[in-house]
Amino acid sequence: MTPPDYAGYRFPSDVIQRAVWMYLRFTLSYRDVEDLLAERGIEVSYETIRRWVSAFGPMIARRLRAQRPVPHRRWHLDEMFVRIGGKQMYLWRRRCRG
Repeated sequence: MTPPDYAGYRFPSDVIQRAVWMYLRFTLSYRDVEDLLAERGIEVSYETIRRWVSAFGPMIARRLRAQRPVPHRRWHLDEMFVRIGGKQMYLWRRRCRG
């Protein structure tokens, strides 16, 4: 998978990647991302962020999905007894051990 080509853009690749990541990762609007970048001293328009997301968003999302760990076939069951308010309770949770 080739990295995206940021040649010809005014802002460095780190700023573009961070803006696209913030928009895709959190439920933020383009204007929210614009405000967050402005707090860090980066003046960029929300329309520019929209263009970056449409241009680089699918590529960055694919790369993030490819890096996500794959769940294993073997699951382990953790169990414990806890006393809450004088009453003994049985708790368990399923987890994947990698």
